[in-house]
Amino acid sequence: MHYEGILKKMPTELSEPIQYFLDLRDDFIVLNQLVGRTLKISFKAYECLSCGSHEPLFAQGLCKKCFFESPQVGEWVMKPELSKAHLGIEDRDLAYEEKVQLKPHIVYLAKTSDIKVGVTRKTQIPYRWIDQGADAAIPILETPNRYLAGKAEVFFKQFVTDKTGWQKMLKGIQTDKRLLDVKDQLKAHLPDDLTAYWLDESEIVNLKYPVEKYPEKIKSINLEKTPKITGKLVGIKGQYLIFDDDRVLNIRNHSGYIVGLSL
Repeated sequence: MHYEGILKKMPTELSEPIQYFLDLRDDFIVLNQLVGRTLKISFKAYECLSCGSHEPLFAQGLCKKCFFESPQVGEWVMKPELSKAHLGIEDRDLAYEEKVQLKPHIVYLAKTSDIKVGVTRKTQIPYRWIDQGADAAIPILETPNRYLAGKAEVFFKQFVTDKTGWQKMLKGIQTDKRLLDVKDQLKAHLPDDLTAYWLDESEIVNLKYPVEKYPEKIKSINLEKTPKITGKLVGIKGQYLIFDDDRVLNIRNHSGYIVGLSL
């Protein structure tokens, strides 16, 4: 069986284990059903996720022109504290930025390689946690816009990391720290101007992934350097496919790649 299409971030569904899908535009594949099977993936071309051009991709599935012009990848996306829509100030497209930034946002703690702090729109819970490969997560604040969530995240980074050690995450290595303990520690340092947004009654969400075998010595696949790969799929975690020879393929990092997939 053969499929062909453009790679994008894998859609997911909260269940036990997490359900993963591959949307190749003309085909929608239930990836969990392929765990344990041999896949052949071949890189064919690029396609910018914004303008559809076949120019080489610059970053995040976009050509260079779109990366520096699209409102979807403004600096405030990675740095929420730079959001300005609440002030009526445009970065690239105020209408788009108001639509995204002026919505409820969640500041959360997630257990990945360590316990990390992060920010996401409320509508992206729990999908953001799944994309990061978190084994558990808990909301700690809910703010009315992205700026306030970013402000809180910057403050909490004094006490916890905002990064995921992706290799430890993929190896299934967990920290011994408890989410509730860290939440209590952060509450003790909470500035007065953020207390109105604190969530006392939030619950821990535990996440289980379709992984038969975790890799021991991770080898990351780059489809530009290795345009044809064959391997037995033994797991999916975060936005990674895990193969039986310890190779891993980050699907999100290959957004905009046109590939062929054979079973």
